Amino acid sequence: MLARWVRLWFGFRDPVDRGTYFRHGVGLMALKYGIDALLIWRFAGRLWTPLNYLSPLLSTRTDLLRGAPPWLLPLLVAFALPFLWIGVSMSMRRAVDAGVTPWIALLFFVPAMNFILMGWLSLLPSKSTVEWPVESPPPAVDDRLKSAMLGVAASLGVTLLTVGVGVYLRRSYSTGLFLGVPFTIGYISSYIYNRGHERPAGQSLVLALASVSISAGALILFALEGSICTLMALPIALAIAFPGAVLGRIVARRGVQAAMGGGMALVVPVFVGVEPRPAPPVHEVVTVVEIAARPEVVWRHVVRFPDLAPPTELLFRAGVAAPLRARIDGRGVGAIRYCDFTTGSFVEPITAWDENRLLAFDITAQAPPMTELSPYRNVNPPHLDGYFRATHGEFRLTPLPGGRTRLEGRTTYVVDMFPQRYWTLPAGRIVAAIHERVLRHIAALAEEEEP
Repeated sequence: MLARWVRLWFGFRDPVDRGTYFRHGVGLMALKYGIDALLIWRFAGRLWTPLNYLSPLLSTRTDLLRGAPPWLLPLLVAFALPFLWIGVSMSMRRAVDAGVTPWIALLFFVPAMNFILMGWLSLLPSKSTVEWPVESPPPAVDDRLKSAMLGVAASLGVTLLTVGVGVYLRRSYSTGLFLGVPFTIGYISSYIYNRGHERPAGQSLVLALASVSISAGALILFALEGSICTLMALPIALAIAFPGAVLGRIVARRGVQAAMGGGMALVVPVFVGVEPRPAPPVHEVVTVVEIAARPEVVWRHVVRFPDLAPPTELLFRAGVAAPLRARIDGRGVGAIRYCDFTTGSFVEPITAWDENRLLAFDITAQAPPMTELSPYRNVNPPHLDGYFRATHGEFRLTPLPGGRTRLEGRTTYVVDMFPQRYWTLPAGRIVAAIHERVLRHIAALAEEEEP
C-alpha cells in the first residue's frame, strides 16, 4: 500500500483521475497542516490556525515563530518541499488525464494560485481515452517536462532554504546569497534537465533563466522581498545563472553520480550558514547649493524647516522615503533634531553647533529607507531593517560675496549588502535626491525671507 502511494505521489507514469486527485490532495494538506501545527505549538507555544496555513506570507510564520528556536523556520520550509513536489507531480498527471496541457502545473508554484488550480483540476472530468497495459504503462508526462519541473522545484528549494538560512537566521545579505544562489539555480536546473538525457544547450539555458525568474517571483509572492529590490537584483542573477547552467549540463553529460552531482546544490546553503560577515565600508554623499540669502537667515531654516510640498519625483513616488519636515528639541550640542520622512522619523542628536556655520549630528535611529512595492499591503523585507544605515549628517554654511551663502549637506552611510559597489550606486543616488529636496526647500524658504 505504501509503495503504491509513493508511486502515485512522486511518479509520472500513471494518470490521476479527479476523485483520486481530490482525496489525496485534501488528505496530504491535512497531514501537512497537522504536523506544522504540532511543531509550532510544541516549540513556539502558539496556535497555527487553518487561516495561517492558507496564507502565502512568510511573515505570517515569522510572527508566529517569535521566540521559537531559530532552526524551526528552516525545518518547516524543508518539510514543505516534498509536499510541493507531490502537488506538482499529481497536478501534471491530473492535467493530462483531463486533456489539459501539463505545463499548467507551473501554477502550483504560485502561492494562492495553487489552491485555485487544485480546485479547478478536481472538477474537470477525464478526457484521456488511452488504455495502457497494467504491467508497463508509458509515462503520463513527457520526460522533458518532468525534468524541467524537477529542476524548477529544486531551484525553489535551494532559494527558500538559502534565503531562510542567510537572511532570517544569519541576517546577512552576503556573497553566497547574492552570487551563490543564482549560480546554484542555474546549475541544479540544468543538471536535472540533462541528467540521463542530453538536452540542447539552448533549452538548458532557457530553463535556468526561467528558474531564476520563478524563484524571484516566489520571493515576492511569499513576501520575502519587494518588487523593486528583486527587479534590481534580477539582471545580475540572470547573468550569474548562465555559467551555472553550463556547468550543470557538463556535469550531467559526464555521468557524475546523482548524489554527488545533485549534492553540489547544497554547498551554497551550507556556505551561507558559516560565511563570515565583514564590517561594511563607510560612504559619504556631499551636495552643495548657493542661496541668495545671508548665512544667519539660512541657518534658521537648517535647524528646523516646515513641511515640504508632496514629492513629485518618480524615485519618491516609487516608495523611497521622502523628507517631510525637520524639528528640534533644545538648542546647542545635546539637542535632539528630528527629520520626519514618509516612512517615519530619523533621530539626530546634535554633536556640533557653530551658529551660522556648522550643524552636525549623529543618527541614532532611522525609519525604513523605502516602502517596498508588493502584492500585499504590509511587507517588511529584512533588508529594510538596518542594512542601509545613515550614521552621521552635517550642514556647512559658507558666506559668499553679495550676501549669498554656500550650503553644503553631508551624509555618511553604510550599505551592509553584497556586492557593495552594486548596491551603493542606488543608495548614493537616493541620498543625493534627499539632499537636493531638502536643500532646495531651505533655499526657497531663506530667499523668500531675505529682504
